[in-house]
Amino acid sequence: MFNQYRWDFINSIEHEYKYAGNYGAKGEKRAKRQKSTPEQVAKQNQINKENRIRRIIKANFYPSDLWVTLKYPKGTRKPYEEVRKDMDRFLKKLRYRYKKLDDDLKFIYRIEIGKRGGIHTHILVNRTHCSKGTDTLITECWTEGFTHFTPIREAGGYADLASYIAKPVPEEQQDHEDAEKTKSYHCSRNLIRPKPERKTYFRRTMRKLLEEGPQPTPGFYIVKESIVSGTNKYTGMSYFYYTEQRIKEVRRE
Repeated sequence: MFNQYRWDFINSIEHEYKYAGNYGAKGEKRAKRQKSTPEQVAKQNQINKENRIRRIIKANFYPSDLWVTLKYPKGTRKPYEEVRKDMDRFLKKLRYRYKKLDDDLKFIYRIEIGKRGGIHTHILVNRTHCSKGTDTLITECWTEGFTHFTPIREAGGYADLASYIAKPVPEEQQDHEDAEKTKSYHCSRNLIRPKPERKTYFRRTMRKLLEEGPQPTPGFYIVKESIVSGTNKYTGMSYFYYTEQRIKEVRRE
């Protein structure tokens, strides 16, 4: 028996298989499980968090949407609660401007402590149809300081972006009075929270997939570096992962 999980996204499809033994064939047993240490549990939780964010990004955002840094003037030292209030005002204005353009604002943001103790915010925002450009629209709504923009790219499945949003507070910042509060990230309520399509097989085996490799869906190609297989020593289950990428990338219209 083995379980197949499939996530369908705008520009990619993720596949995950979990099974007992080498091929998941009848009679094969899972490997012996090992007890996890607290450090290993924490590491796995971090991986799960990054995967969750990465898949939310894939389900809601397109290549060339904007990764924005919202900054304050040099030397500004605001407490976390004041920064949250500034973000609430900023998002209220931006959401209103999007609605006037018959669009819905989508975002994920995280407040971060700078190397010198100042606080700034990183926010992922969907582009909208605006004659001025979405970057100008955002700059007009953020009246507290400065803005910096980077268009996002799906190369690597947004893994680097998800890792940045989910990253732990650096050791050198953990003594900051607001360090604990900046661990959280914040999302708009209208984001799609992707769930996989799950299928359980009792008679098919993994042998053909593992020996011949996966076959791409029409219009997609297999990302070779995404193919990973092995045995989870903590669950004793074998696994096989791979990702398909759309040949002709879909961008926001």
